Amino acid sequence: MDQATNLRNIIKSYELKSEDKKTRNAKIITVTSGKGGVGKSNISINLAIALSRLGKRVIILDADFGLANVEIMLGIRPKYSLADLMFNGKSITEIITDGPENIGFISGGSGIEELTELNSFQIQNLSEKLFELDNLADYIIIDTGAGISEALIQFIKSSDQTILVATPEPTSITDAYAVLKSVNRNTVDDASKPVIHMISNRVGSFEEGKALHAKLNVVVSRFLHVKLEYLGAVLQDTNIVRAVMEQKPISIAYPNSPAATSVAEIAKMVESGVSTEQGNQGGIRQLFSNLIRSKR
Repeated sequence: MDQATNLRNIIKSYELKSEDKKTRNAKIITVTSGKGGVGKSNISINLAIALSRLGKRVIILDADFGLANVEIMLGIRPKYSLADLMFNGKSITEIITDGPENIGFISGGSGIEELTELNSFQIQNLSEKLFELDNLADYIIIDTGAGISEALIQFIKSSDQTILVATPEPTSITDAYAVLKSVNRNTVDDASKPVIHMISNRVGSFEEGKALHAKLNVVVSRFLHVKLEYLGAVLQDTNIVRAVMEQKPISIAYPNSPAATSVAEIAKMVESGVSTEQGNQGGIRQLFSNLIRSKR
């Protein structure tokens, strides 16, 4: 029996246990973009804070390996990362770093890239700990690296909701389309293709945000079998640069600013359930099971 099969069997046994206990899975939201520098991590952090203010337990997984954008923007240096969970015997609660407004975050380190190195004992240990993570949060927000990778495709395919961040810059639009094209290519049939929800970032008005979505969606509708739905816009705001320099989320540093209030409205949309057509795909355990299968 190979390790991937072993992991699937382990996860299945825990899923059966979870049914007996009537436990529920956290809702997983993947936040991605076609290129760097479009404000993806800013949106991940401030969306987490906005959801927390709505009374939800939120954990961010920083999957932008090697760059550590989340911890830099929060001005907090984590003691442990996902790699410590997998290889150094740390517990889920030990690798979750406390952030502002009751959110938590996990530094990815190089953990995802090291999945292929797991032995059977480590697979079982990881599965047990991820089972716990599924019940520590209402939302797990995955802040992915920019660009296209196998890990990104698995994140998208396994998440309850995928948010694609794009700006009016031509390179951002082109690279966002490349992400959607890759999703289209890596899903077998139309029924399995996820719904992608787009946020127009750094736009001058809400009308410009809608126009940006419409511009990209015209091409997507014509050439791809992917649904690109509009989630909202985050307005251009000079306070964002100030907040980044202060290493504070704009929702905390400038809570009444245009960008902060824009994200707060998007969080209400997410929490209302209007924009989560993908449905629950099995929680964080299933996500990592898919990642391991894809790497073997």
